[in-house]
Amino acid sequence: MFEATSPDYATARHNMVENQLRATGIIDPRILAVMNEVPREVFVPFTHVGVAYMDDAIKLISGRYLMRPVVFARLLQAAEITPTDGVLELAPATGYSTLVLTRLAASVSSVEPDALLHKEAEKNLAVLAPGKAAVYAGAPVEGCIANAPFDVIFINGSVDYVPEYLFTQLDEGGRLVAVVRSQGIAQNGKIMRFRKIRGEINSEVLFEADAPLAPGFALPRKFEF
Repeated sequence: MFEATSPDYATARHNMVENQLRATGIIDPRILAVMNEVPREVFVPFTHVGVAYMDDAIKLISGRYLMRPVVFARLLQAAEITPTDGVLELAPATGYSTLVLTRLAASVSSVEPDALLHKEAEKNLAVLAPGKAAVYAGAPVEGCIANAPFDVIFINGSVDYVPEYLFTQLDEGGRLVAVVRSQGIAQNGKIMRFRKIRGEINSEVLFEADAPLAPGFALPRKFEF
């Protein structure tokens, strides 16, 4: 169990779970319990700790964001993570999502491209979950072939596309979840789950959602006359 860093934060965390997550269909008791424990305020800039539990994306550095709690929780629920799963997380930023994942899965490998965020994630996880996750520097679109295959691939943000190469890193029965944008428009995103069944990838649309773009997952802009 994590100790509350402040009674006010503990109350805010509880309100987030009850008023945002439960109210929008998050029913997995493990997800609700973990998100009621993990101190989200630790992973945002000190100027934003007062709004850490609002239903909004929070700006970090390098143009990156912490996803809205509801969107994050819906992705978690869609991933159907079990205590024996090995998870690949792409673009963890400051490590909040990584810490949550360590409480749900057996192992977590994360790939972060930004040097400052990589350092911040490692520092946070060393304090709050020592030895529970490995954070690698690299391009999220390339995954982590050295540790593949994975039961779950969790893309921490929205994407214009999912590279086929990532599907090769899924184990049989494995799931990949992401907010997939339509025609590169953030407001047209949908939470999608991809599942490998007998070597084939099946996909399903679960919810409408918007999320900040994950680094490296934008399609090149077409030049128009």
